[in-house]
Order: sequence, then C-alpha cells, then structure tokens
Amino acid sequence: MNQNQKKSEQKQSPTRLLLFFLYTIGLAAIDQATKQAAQQMLRGKDGLTIIPGVFELQYLENRGSAFGLMQGQKTLFITMACLMLLVIPYLYTRIPRSRRFFYLRVIAVFFLSGAVGNAIDRIVNGYVIDFFYFSLIDFPIFNVADIYVTVSTFLLIVLMLFYYKDEDFEQIHLFSR
Repeated sequence: MNQNQKKSEQKQSPTRLLLFFLYTIGLAAIDQATKQAAQQMLRGKDGLTIIPGVFELQYLENRGSAFGLMQGQKTLFITMACLMLLVIPYLYTRIPRSRRFFYLRVIAVFFLSGAVGNAIDRIVNGYVIDFFYFSLIDFPIFNVADIYVTVSTFLLIVLMLFYYKDEDFEQIHLFSR
C-alpha cells in the first residue's frame, strides 16, 4: 500500500466523525433517561426487587468514582471527563477505517458515552445517580454509563490480548498527519 492510500484510509470523513458524536450523544441520552427514571421512581424508597435475592433497583447518589472510591473528588472527575472529550475523538480520527478496526471505533463510542453520561450527572447534580444492584453478590450499585465504560474497557483488553497484533497498532498513527 502506498503512502497516499495509507493517508486516505487513515482519515475519517466528516460524516463518520458526525456519526461518532451522534452515537455518543444517543448513548449518553439513554443513560440520562434511565437515571431520570430511577430518580423519579426510586428516590426516597426502599428499592424495587426484580429477582428476589439476586437483582434490585436501588437509588444511590454516588459522589465518588467506580465502586464509591475517591468520594468528593468532583473537580477531578469533571476534569478527567473533559480530557476524555478531547482525547477519545482524537484517537477515533486516528483509527483506520478498515473493518479490522470496527471494534475499536465502537469501543471509543461506548467509552466516551459513559464518561459523558456520568460527567453530566456530576455537573448538574454534584453526584452520579446509580441504581442497578446485584444483591446476590453484594456488588456495588452502578448505572448504564458504568456499564458502557466497564464493558468497553474489558473488550479493549480482550481485543488487545487476542485479536489485534503489534502491526495493527502500527497502523494507528497517533502523532502524524
């Protein structure tokens, strides 16, 4: 493949970048809608058992990060989300358009959607609304944005270990035009 073909494959069309942002906004909107529903239906209540002894919906205002760590670090979390708003779209534009990299593009959309969803909560409410609870294993309460971030991170690790090779990552030119 010559240099011009590589550059052509590397560049994202404006339509692809627009779709990236539209999917990100759409997924973040789904997250926000579920949090609003949880707030309206669960706030101030004991919770709603879906599968007895296994799964419940419980309202929680989380002022920390995942699993309630780093409580009260709102400024840090908002700063990190803003950084993600810059870094992830940039990385997305560097991912080749070939089918082989489809999964990386999807992961970028879901990861950014989760970061945006929780950032909106922190900016608007001062906390993140969590509501899914697996009581069977006493797993920390979480939300849709957390699912986006966790699943996309897990998939990225699996893909890096078993699907993508070193030469694939050589095609992602982070600092070239």
